[in-house]
Amino acid sequence: MDTVFLTGATGFVGANLARNLLAKGFRVRALARPGADLRNVEGLGLEVVKGDLLDRAALRAGCAGARYVFHVAADYRIWVRRPAEMYAANVEGTTSVLAAAGAAGAERIVHCSSVAAIRPPRDLTPVDEGSVYPSVDQVVGHYKKSKFLAEAAAMGLAAKGLPVVVVNPSTPIGPFDIKPTPTGEVIVNFLNRRMPSYVDTGLNLVDVRDVAEGHYLAAVKGRVGERYILGGENLTLGRILGLVAELAGMRPPSFKTPYALAYLFGMVDTARCRVFGGEPVAPLDAVRMAKCYMWYDSSKAAGELGFSAGPARRALADAIEWFRSHGYAPAGGRTGPGAVPHRAAAPSAKGERPRSEDGGPLAAADR
Repeated sequence: MDTVFLTGATGFVGANLARNLLAKGFRVRALARPGADLRNVEGLGLEVVKGDLLDRAALRAGCAGARYVFHVAADYRIWVRRPAEMYAANVEGTTSVLAAAGAAGAERIVHCSSVAAIRPPRDLTPVDEGSVYPSVDQVVGHYKKSKFLAEAAAMGLAAKGLPVVVVNPSTPIGPFDIKPTPTGEVIVNFLNRRMPSYVDTGLNLVDVRDVAEGHYLAAVKGRVGERYILGGENLTLGRILGLVAELAGMRPPSFKTPYALAYLFGMVDTARCRVFGGEPVAPLDAVRMAKCYMWYDSSKAAGELGFSAGPARRALADAIEWFRSHGYAPAGGRTGPGAVPHRAAAPSAKGERPRSEDGGPLAAADR
């Protein structure tokens, strides 16, 4: 039985990848910070290595004897009060994990990047892996900048001889979104009647379980030094919310917020939080990102890896069922104050959300 080492197993993509690998007969060794929330992997029989992304001893122990190493952990937030924490986790953490995997002699090292590192389309035409940012200065927001720099570091190590393959998931949807992710939070807010309007934008939705399979395919079929978009269906946000409404037995939002108004609100809301604390309802970086339709083409992954993605409708249905069954939203379309708040996203005493999906800036959380 081959061993694999996985960072980010306690988070969204990582929890689904852990299940995928276990089902294939691998022994899964997972990195988790001391005191991490392990609900996403309870009962799976993982071998847990305690430590964070900069803990060299923990990384050596995790990588020892591992055939494949999957680096999925990341600090995934659109708005961040202390950006240095995000860069430490996403950039320095990536270098640490990949270097440890290379030193241990892993056969393949799969780095989970993001379409955040790929320049989005300037119109409604989906882009592929060839769409690149000229420099980090043109990347919007600290999260996307950190993922861009992390991918650049991974590619640099591949050029030096490490067997690194990069995957770029688009917008995963499905079960085990425990934090939830920013996209999962949109669904949760909608289910709780906290989303009366939306901004005109576009997303590429992909079932998180297909993303997990794509990681495995990258390990066994991916070419070293290449990146592969793991995407599904390109949909407008209005269409996505329409599907959620239909599946949840609710009415879709009827008001589309003009971009200029959303930008003004995001600017004021973000400035307010920087001065008084808390987390913005509409971070300015999120509004700026929404100006582009984030539509992508996964043909390369399909052709080289055999990657395929199921319908977004199924992924959305399973996400709704998971959120409802775990207390993020009322069952059966009930609305109002009866909604039960979920523990993972409870604000701290200072009104801030957890700093990563595992509760800290260097956590073994995933994107």
